[in-house]
Amino acid sequence: MPYTGEPKKLISVVEKTRSERLSRKRKGEEFPLMSLEERAAILQKFHPDHKEEGRRELKVGASKGYSIAHEFADLLEARSRVAPDLVDLSNVDMETDVLIVGGGGAGTAAALLAEEHGAKVILATKLRHGDANTMMAEGGIQSATKREKDSICLHYLDTIGGGHFKNEPGLVANLVTEGPGVLSWLENLGVAFSKFPDGRLRSLHGGGTSRRRLHFCGDITGIEIMRTIRDEARNRQNINVLEFSPAVELVLNAHGHCAGALLYNLETEEYILVKAKATIITTGGCGRLHVQGYMTTNHYGATADGIVLGYRAGLQLKFLHTVQYHPTGIVFPEQVGGLLVTEKFRGAGANVLNINGEQFVNEKEPRDVESAAIIRECLERGKGVPTGTGKLGVWLDSPMIDILLGEGTVERDFPGKYIVYKRFGIDISREPMLVYPTLHYQNGGLEFNDRSETTVPGLFLAGEVSGGVHGENRLVGNSLLDVLVFARIAGKNAANYARDKARDGQMTLEHVRFYHKELEEAGIATDRIAPILLPDYTDPEVRKRQLTAH
Repeated sequence: MPYTGEPKKLISVVEKTRSERLSRKRKGEEFPLMSLEERAAILQKFHPDHKEEGRRELKVGASKGYSIAHEFADLLEARSRVAPDLVDLSNVDMETDVLIVGGGGAGTAAALLAEEHGAKVILATKLRHGDANTMMAEGGIQSATKREKDSICLHYLDTIGGGHFKNEPGLVANLVTEGPGVLSWLENLGVAFSKFPDGRLRSLHGGGTSRRRLHFCGDITGIEIMRTIRDEARNRQNINVLEFSPAVELVLNAHGHCAGALLYNLETEEYILVKAKATIITTGGCGRLHVQGYMTTNHYGATADGIVLGYRAGLQLKFLHTVQYHPTGIVFPEQVGGLLVTEKFRGAGANVLNINGEQFVNEKEPRDVESAAIIRECLERGKGVPTGTGKLGVWLDSPMIDILLGEGTVERDFPGKYIVYKRFGIDISREPMLVYPTLHYQNGGLEFNDRSETTVPGLFLAGEVSGGVHGENRLVGNSLLDVLVFARIAGKNAANYARDKARDGQMTLEHVRFYHKELEEAGIATDRIAPILLPDYTDPEVRKRQLTAH
């Protein structure tokens, strides 16, 4: 629906302050960035990660005693979907060199590299091939391609600083060093990056970046990358894709090596035992857990499945105490609540404004700082903009972009969001957007090294399921880069492992039996089952009545 009532009236306030803001911007007078001390203070007080009541210590597993969000703890302190004693592990349904669990950007890129290094690959995905957070990525992909003004060293420093200096240095070194090669690889596969007429890649600043290195395909970068690599994978003879077949348990062997996984076909409700010489977990993020009740940008299947599988197999957690709330998620219209409004809008010149049309934060602050500032403006200072449905947001003044860069820029450079808003009668080249922080990214995950290896031989990780690359906060554009850099590393190393190092042995679910015993010894009596596979949005009271009726 278009803006009506109070929000419609308040747009005039934004318009009244626009000329003054334009004048400052053209003079190069930016709203001041916060000092490190100011950033630390605002995060401590307002960012959801710092709410002690929002998390608890784990009572079981390799990271016992680690304090994480209740929503994660509930998954990890749950029982397996399968009873180990009832599974016949002698009856193998499928066998392969490399099994990839997850069919988004990381899984697909890993499949391509594994196949190129001689492996036969099974790619098992929960929904359709490509239904993943990669498809939801809008802003772009960071890479230091412009060496005359940028460098991988500067990209490294930006990434470390954005992660509050907590990142694993070796992982960040891989990320930034491999970046230019990844962009070249994507271009050769056919990804249509936005370019100047002379063929140079267009680029923008993002929050926390010191150089313009955010490369993009309009505001549908993830869709374009996923389209390209998915098509490539579906045309490779040695990549077999199993759709609607999520993994519900990893299978180890007598040597303690990963030997494949037990899949569950959502359509036929049958279990499928896949034996593999090497396995890569690429299951993505956690947005559909709605940590602390926040809306999310994530796709329907983002329920942290790989965290559960890897943790039960003995992997430690890394930085899972921090998740990313993107500063600008749609808060109105409510039909698309939580949907991502790419940081690229702010990089192109859109101001973030309160109810009085005032700037209160620099648009180029790191995401966690930007989010905390918006929450403070709405909840403590009382300067949020009412949506008309009881929620609060702030203005993202998108019309500034057309004024600064020329009429038609918003429609040309942000076609995805322009079309979405048009459906509701809102022209974002003329009217600002109402936004509020939304659950976006799983900063942490399972521990792995710079070869994408884990402490379980034969088990590799790539993408959002892993932890360490981004420290305690991810910068814009580093997710698509992370997905592709470590997927390519995982694919290559898994193929080599399958060829040279894999050891055969009797398959077992003994680790699941041990985990169930640990739950009992910790006094955790629960009927929770994990992974949950899909979120449940039915009303609890309705669900209770339905269960009682049956």
